[in-house]
Amino acid sequence: MIPYLHFSSPKKLPDPDSLQGRVVVLDIAFSAHGLKPSYEEMTGPFIDALGARLAAWVDHHDHIFHEYYETDPRFHLATKAEHPACPEMITPELVASTGPVDTILCHLDLDGLMSAAKWITGGHEPYPGADRDAVAVDARTFIPGEPARTMDYALRANFRDEHLKRAIINHLLAAHEGEPSHWWEEIRAMARDFIPLAEKSAELAEKFEIEREIAYIFVEQDTAFDKTELLLLGQQRAKVAMIEFSGNITVAAAYDSGLDFVELFELGGGMPTRVTLSASRRNMIRARLRDHLARKGGQGVKTT
Repeated sequence: MIPYLHFSSPKKLPDPDSLQGRVVVLDIAFSAHGLKPSYEEMTGPFIDALGARLAAWVDHHDHIFHEYYETDPRFHLATKAEHPACPEMITPELVASTGPVDTILCHLDLDGLMSAAKWITGGHEPYPGADRDAVAVDARTFIPGEPARTMDYALRANFRDEHLKRAIINHLLAAHEGEPSHWWEEIRAMARDFIPLAEKSAELAEKFEIEREIAYIFVEQDTAFDKTELLLLGQQRAKVAMIEFSGNITVAAAYDSGLDFVELFELGGGMPTRVTLSASRRNMIRARLRDHLARKGGQGVKTT
């Protein structure tokens, strides 16, 4: 029997009482310091409220509080450097030793959905190469194969659509069983919604302001674009891409850049090469980036 599926994010964990029975948490990072809600406000109380019903927590995002759980066998925590994506952490041995679960609480991106599908299959890849595709999508280090690329586009264009998330998991389970998928054409259709977002992102990319090794852009409220796509285009122009949008600033660099924004901005946890902070901290963000890049010996680039 397939466990109940619940999709969430580090900042919006559900009411523990709404989750049935034994719960496994997949690809959901601990909330960071300096952000709202923090670990103390969100993750810690959630773990305490689940109590003995928490069967396992598997995650690959850096966090200073991982050390608190090193002796708790339910927690399987790694850094992004150790595991660029979460599915590769889910093995047949881990699923078997955890035992039956009633609820899977997973992150709402493709990495989280592929983790959920792999747990349901007993720790086996839904299709050959699925783990590698998860790394490609989550770390953005190379182009994923199919069907991951199409699923990623569909999610990026329709990230709030819970039906799509269930369709993707059902498709992955059908692939694992070698059965025809009744969800693939719907997923492909929703992936086409990504095209105008990618086109708008390419248009916006021409407006990046380049200063030294930082590409910065302010995007007007209600603009329809894909943030990940625009960040990647910014990284083609400078070592660090910054997007200010809807009251927040997202800072990103290549996975292998050697930069650690979690440490630089004293966040305590998250993805080292992509973080989001309040736009009210704009001056601090830019000042620390400039100083850090200068210390690393970056060559200046003229402002355009």
